[in-house]
Amino acid sequence: MARHREEVSPVTPMRRLVLLRHAKAEPATASDDALRPLALRGRTQAAGLGAALVALGAAPDVVLVSSALRTRQTWNLAKGGLNGRRSGVPTVVVTDALYNARVSDVLGLVADLDESARTVLVIGHEPTMAATAAFLAGPGSDDAALAQVRVGVPTATYSLLEAPAEVPWSAWERSSAVLTHVGRPPG
Repeated sequence: MARHREEVSPVTPMRRLVLLRHAKAEPATASDDALRPLALRGRTQAAGLGAALVALGAAPDVVLVSSALRTRQTWNLAKGGLNGRRSGVPTVVVTDALYNARVSDVLGLVADLDESARTVLVIGHEPTMAATAAFLAGPGSDDAALAQVRVGVPTATYSLLEAPAEVPWSAWERSSAVLTHVGRPPG
């Protein structure tokens, strides 16, 4: 009796870019906006982000974080949920360039990444995180996710974009990736 060998379709290695709006911050006051901390609700949101990214298969190799207090606090709470991921500790870069960034600024930071990075998490601010996702989203993107990023995203919302691994970070430009998911951690 002949045995039939099942054909296994190869899985295309992907690059993943996760664009995350920081968790809920305290209301703005007359003091320095960059020093606004997370609100209690934001701390709860941020604590669930790491596990949500792991469940999505998007645990980062590299994390780019705005220098604002609320984004740094979001990362510090989210990273605890990355326990159990398969690779090592991600490289973390805190940068002033993300605080008042435009889409072109985010793309410039991503373009400078080492090509060995497969999954990158950017923690920044609105409207830039949603605008960057909308800018990059091309054919095959999820319609509901695209509609969400076109109008902006609430706090602690992440957008997952993918492109084949052979597409270098420097080639991520308008409509060059597929927006596959927009989500928030439970709670």
